Amino acid sequence: MAAKKPDGLFASLTPGARGGLVVLSMLLVSALYYVVYFQETETKISKEQDVKTGLLADLESQKRAQATFLSDRDELVLRQQRQRELNKILPEATEVAPFLSSLQQVSNLSGVELSAWQPLEERVESFYAKTPMRLELRGRFHQIAKFVHEVGRLDRIINVENIELFDPKDTGTDMVLRARCLATALHQVPAPKAPGATP
Repeated sequence: MAAKKPDGLFASLTPGARGGLVVLSMLLVSALYYVVYFQETETKISKEQDVKTGLLADLESQKRAQATFLSDRDELVLRQQRQRELNKILPEATEVAPFLSSLQQVSNLSGVELSAWQPLEERVESFYAKTPMRLELRGRFHQIAKFVHEVGRLDRIINVENIELFDPKDTGTDMVLRARCLATALHQVPAPKAPGATP
C-alpha cells in the first residue's frame, strides 16, 4: 500500500520551506507584538518619564519656594522683634501714662520726690513728635543728678533739659533742693500716605 500524501498547502511544502514559513510566522508575530504592545508600552513609559521629570522639576521649584518662604518668615520675625525694640525707644503713640510711670520709677530709684508734673502741648517735627512735661522734684543734689542720669538710661528716648535748682534747705545732715526741669519724650509720627492710597 502506497503512503498517503498529506493534504493541504503546508503539507505539500518541503521541510526547509516549512521551517522558513514557521520562522517567518514567528517574525511576523514578533513584529506585531513589537508594534502593538512593546512600542505602545515604550511610549507610555516615555510619557511617564516626562511626567516624572516635570514633577521633579516642580518639587525642586517647591523646595526653593519653601526655602524662600522660611527665609522670609525668619526675616519677618526678626524685623518684628526689631520693631518692638524700636517701639520701646521711639513708640508709635504719645503714651503719656507710661511716660509718667517711667519718670515715677526713676524718681523712686533715685530717692527723689516727684512733687509736680504738667504735660505740655505736643510739637510735631518731620519724623517724630515731642511730648514735653514740666517736672518739679525735691531731693539732695546727687539724687537729682542720679535722676537725670537714670532717665537717660531708659529704653524710651526722654530728654531732660532746662534744669533749674532752687530753694536749698539745710536739714541738719544734708542740703535738700527743689528742681524744675523739662522732660521731653519722643514718639514716631506716621508717614504721610501717598495720594490715592487706600487706608
